[in-house]
Amino acid sequence: MPDSEFVGLDVADGVATIKLQRPPMNALNSQMQSEIREVARTVSVDKAVRAVVIYGGPKVFAAGADVKEMVSWTYPEAVDRSSDLTDCFSAVARIPKPTIAAVTGYALGGGCELALCCDMRIIGDNARLGQPEILLGVIPGAGGTQRLPRLVGPSIAKDLIFTGRFVEADEALRIGLANRVVAPDDVYSTALELALRLAQGPAYAMRAAKDSIDRGLEVDLGTGLEIERAQFAALFATEDRQEGMRSFVEHGPGKAEFTHQ
Repeated sequence: MPDSEFVGLDVADGVATIKLQRPPMNALNSQMQSEIREVARTVSVDKAVRAVVIYGGPKVFAAGADVKEMVSWTYPEAVDRSSDLTDCFSAVARIPKPTIAAVTGYALGGGCELALCCDMRIIGDNARLGQPEILLGVIPGAGGTQRLPRLVGPSIAKDLIFTGRFVEADEALRIGLANRVVAPDDVYSTALELALRLAQGPAYAMRAAKDSIDRGLEVDLGTGLEIERAQFAALFATEDRQEGMRSFVEHGPGKAEFTHQ
């Protein structure tokens, strides 16, 4: 991956940490969006990576898009730039491995949408999430009107998007916007611990599970069941399936040592 100014990447023990590093608020300008897209594509194809954490640092996840950059856009510029924004976030959502957003402080607008692209969200009890774009006279443009209602339901999503209000940690947990709330100092370590556990699992089965869920949400039940059936059957071609079932028969559940083959 080329050198990046605003997005860092560390890989260890099967886990990639994507670090947002544009102080003070990790505002997602066009350069940062491009760097996120490229690092997402990098970890997607790197077989050494089996789980991903996206982390904005100890104080803030990402306070949104760079409004100073957007304020002078013309309509043609908005058409072009919004496509770039969608491509960036879609690249994250399509990472074929478990992804975890580690959220401290603000995750607003594009920052919230970036967290929504992940499979799970570990947030600090100081976190504030929301889609306040309506207060700027626009709507979420990087998946907020689509991913948020799929996660929390259309009624709650409309409440948050229509009002632009911020959601505190306890409400985020209650409505399903967060998977777990911990102390801010424990956010990254908790997300990393979970990612390390997932990275030890059978890589192809993890990928199949994510693909079945994500694709199944877009289709009718019958089609979704066929997607699941095909993925289930395909895993019988993997060494990890053989090891998992052999270990279960001989030693009971949870003792298999997967090779990710």
